[in-house]
Amino acid sequence: MSARTAPSAPAATHAAALRSRRNRLLLLVGVGFVALSVTRVVSGEGVLTASGTINAMVWLTLPVALAGLGGLVCERAGVVNIGLEGMMMLGVWGAGFAGWRWGPVAALIAALIGGALGGLLHALATVTFGVDHIVSGVAINLLAAGAVRFLSEITFLPATGGGPTQSPPLSGSIPTFDIPVLASGPDLLGKVESTGLPVVGDLAGILRGLLVGITPFELLGVAMFPLTAYLLWRTALGLRLRSAGENPWAAESLGVDVVRMKYLAVVWGGALAGLGGLFLVMFTGSYREGMTNGRGYIGLAAMIFGNWRPGGLAAGASLFGYADAVRLRSQNSLAVLALFIFAAIIVIVLGILWLRRGRRLPGAIFIGIGVAFLLGYIGLDSLPNEVTTLTPYIVTLVVLTVSSQNLRMPKADGLVYRKGEGH
Repeated sequence: MSARTAPSAPAATHAAALRSRRNRLLLLVGVGFVALSVTRVVSGEGVLTASGTINAMVWLTLPVALAGLGGLVCERAGVVNIGLEGMMMLGVWGAGFAGWRWGPVAALIAALIGGALGGLLHALATVTFGVDHIVSGVAINLLAAGAVRFLSEITFLPATGGGPTQSPPLSGSIPTFDIPVLASGPDLLGKVESTGLPVVGDLAGILRGLLVGITPFELLGVAMFPLTAYLLWRTALGLRLRSAGENPWAAESLGVDVVRMKYLAVVWGGALAGLGGLFLVMFTGSYREGMTNGRGYIGLAAMIFGNWRPGGLAAGASLFGYADAVRLRSQNSLAVLALFIFAAIIVIVLGILWLRRGRRLPGAIFIGIGVAFLLGYIGLDSLPNEVTTLTPYIVTLVVLTVSSQNLRMPKADGLVYRKGEGH
């Protein structure tokens, strides 16, 4: 009897852990949504849960999320990729050029190729020549910035409607569609959103923002997350790739071509970063110099917040995208200032949870920070433009600072691998 039940014990423990993690996640999402609804009602800033804000959030989240996903693929194979910013620059420029000349589909292909070329260069430096991963990544960022400026100066001439710092507008149109009944036609969600009811109206606004103005490119970007998760954790290829990031010498002894896996991962990761750049071009309608604005680095931060997992990465990137969307859609700094209430509620709830677990010092610190946010909202009439502009970056840093999860990076991440040295 015990012999038959013993093997199922680890499986039962694992299932219980998954249920507990799922319940905590659902609780966190629920608390966050209620906190956002309360913030909207108290502040009167309808932009916080407006469907237009949520729709913009998707476009602003995908560049960060896809860059982070590219970094995740690279680091799962043991290669640190600080060069995501440069790879995104190459993807942005390629999308701007090809989109101007041939339209949106060509922009997609060029963005993938531009990012993949940056990844290939990083793989050549780190895997083949053993260059320090950080040094190579920084060099790629600097090289990409110079390369796109040079290409712009010889390509986007004033006669074409562009210039050294920007491309002409994209040619052609990007097809969009709304989900029938819910977001178009009767537009049931829009009618509920217009009522402004607490919780119900906010939920309708959020859902409508996700279901209106959908493009095939958005669907492709979102699909990259379950597809990447499936390939990495459910296929033999993914197992080989992850083994290269955990113990490449053991993987080599089992017949895995570690060099090939690392090359594949870095080129794949670069292509994902380039794909992220495509959404920046489509959101603004053209290429503009400096439009990545550090999003490659923020993608790396979101990857760490997500513990090198696609789901957590997407959540971290969504925080940045939401804060950026609120900043862009608010006509003044009051909507951004209202986020102080949201932050206060979340931090105080976390502090109470710490106190319930017997962790008095962290709990008291969190509650103190929450009270400080509330006092800041009450005492301030507005925020300087400089602070408003930095809000998405501040949000990302705060989230990384207060995150209490146990982070675990791949064991061989960043190590120089030489074939045959481990034997």
